[in-house]
Amino acid sequence: MNVLGLSFYYHDSSVALVKDGVLVAAAAEERFSRKKHDSGFPELAIDFCLKQGGISIHDVDHVVFYEKPFIKFERMLITAMATFPKSANVFRESMQRWISDKLWIKSMMAKRLDLPRSKFLFADHHVSHAASSFFTSPFEESAILTVDGAGEWTTSTMAIGRGNKIEVIKEMRFPHSLGLLYSAFTAYCGFEINEGEYKLMGMHPYGEPRFVDEIYKLLHVGEDGSLWHDMEYFQYHHSTNDTLSEAFEKHFGKPRRDPKDGDKSLDPYYCDMAASIQRVTEEILLKMVHHLKEITGMDNLCLAGGVALNSVANYKLMRNGPFKDVYIHPAPGDDGCAAGAAYWAYNHLLDQPRGPALQHAYLGSEHTDQQIQDFLEKNDIAYKKIDDDEEFFDFVARALQDGQVCGWMRGRFEWGPRALGSRSIIADPRRMEMKEKLNEKIKFREAFRPFAPSVTEERADEFFEIPEPQRHWPARFMLYVAPVRMEKRSDLPAITHEDGSGRLQTVYKQTNPAYHRIIERFGELTGVPVIMNTSFNLKGEPIVESPAHAFNTFSLSGMDYLFMNNYIVDADAKKKIADTVFHLRHEGDSVTQMVS
Repeated sequence: MNVLGLSFYYHDSSVALVKDGVLVAAAAEERFSRKKHDSGFPELAIDFCLKQGGISIHDVDHVVFYEKPFIKFERMLITAMATFPKSANVFRESMQRWISDKLWIKSMMAKRLDLPRSKFLFADHHVSHAASSFFTSPFEESAILTVDGAGEWTTSTMAIGRGNKIEVIKEMRFPHSLGLLYSAFTAYCGFEINEGEYKLMGMHPYGEPRFVDEIYKLLHVGEDGSLWHDMEYFQYHHSTNDTLSEAFEKHFGKPRRDPKDGDKSLDPYYCDMAASIQRVTEEILLKMVHHLKEITGMDNLCLAGGVALNSVANYKLMRNGPFKDVYIHPAPGDDGCAAGAAYWAYNHLLDQPRGPALQHAYLGSEHTDQQIQDFLEKNDIAYKKIDDDEEFFDFVARALQDGQVCGWMRGRFEWGPRALGSRSIIADPRRMEMKEKLNEKIKFREAFRPFAPSVTEERADEFFEIPEPQRHWPARFMLYVAPVRMEKRSDLPAITHEDGSGRLQTVYKQTNPAYHRIIERFGELTGVPVIMNTSFNLKGEPIVESPAHAFNTFSLSGMDYLFMNNYIVDADAKKKIADTVFHLRHEGDSVTQMVS
């Protein structure tokens, strides 16, 4: 049975194909369209997933959309009526979009995909989140917590998963939302909502949580973690542009949004604010999971929703929470809902048996040696190839040891927002200067942003406080920020954040043998089986998908080497960038054309 899950028309449009209970392909549209956070109909990702699954669209038994548009429309309509006339502008703009497009999704999908309407199903948004985590987890039964901004009406659920069924037992409703609360402070600190939450999380170690009590004055928090917001301070429910009200600004002071103020990336006031909302978020989540443990009595916890991308909080839920084991899907945000919708239909609705647990996130496209070589030769790019894998891995490890910054493209790209050693920029974590170099000359982003360490799972606990790393599935998806062991911090200055932590990825030989081997070989040369890892993209761009994208990013940055499979391109090849980029930008194939 083939079930295609779709998520689009909000942000991060994505597609997933579940084939006889196995997630065989999953990808965000942005990887192919090259539009960051592409929200449009995911035509290119659909084509990829079908091709990867070896089927045509007419072999698909069901297409499942990740939420229920009419219920979401009801929420927007009722909210607008309840807050009128303040909501006049948001009502007008949203109705234009909904009446023209979003209400008629079923008809549009049937027409675009040339399928009968009977094949289309609609899952509840938070059930899609829950299913994405539980049905890919190794647990036969588990408590489930979903937390995000908002679905249709729901902003958080507590549920139980048993076998191939999910039962929602509690929910929290809009406008009261932990995800929207965190986003409000993201906006307050001057970052873009749905993009800047990572920056807020990265900034928080530079501050002190001295505004915690002031934040709680805006809320009522129940012992079960349920929230009630004093909506006098917020206006995301009735404004098109502003999340925060005048009362919020009077309470906390002016938001950081006036360009005349210049760059205040590490302004102590806003660092303290970031630290405070991070503390509040963690405390509320801990209340939620303790209550969930109390009412379910289960040993396992599955997390999902955009708030589950808060890797700092995730680690604390694992270490300080009441559950024995925790699992998080590699794409816990709305992109992952494509997989969750497909699994919900396959397992829960159609009563099919559970498939295997998701061992890895390498579910995207890949490129053969011949495709890479054809690209390089077509564009007259100088290269060399080392056919012997062990010799090649030694070359890479020694390049890292010598302080070279390298683009690494190999195998199928990763599902979710994290680069996990398939489309990564890699460097030596022992060099203090690497953090500044990568932020300033490679990624072109804020200086305070941290970088992730990739470590072999066999030696992860030697360098990070993560006992029994094999038990901790979120670590393989880079969803924990764990303390670097005190005695190892001097060995890892480039990845050790201000508070002594690192957002580690545990790398397994059986799921990514090449990446595991270069880390292992680097460890043999240096005594440190850890490498510095960041996503293979420039600021504001999607992670690379093809050889063309990889070479373009390499050419526009300060990287020293580009490794694509066993092919090596060095910095001298950049001298031909002008002619190459001009040629590639004018290719007709939208999947391989260069980004502007």
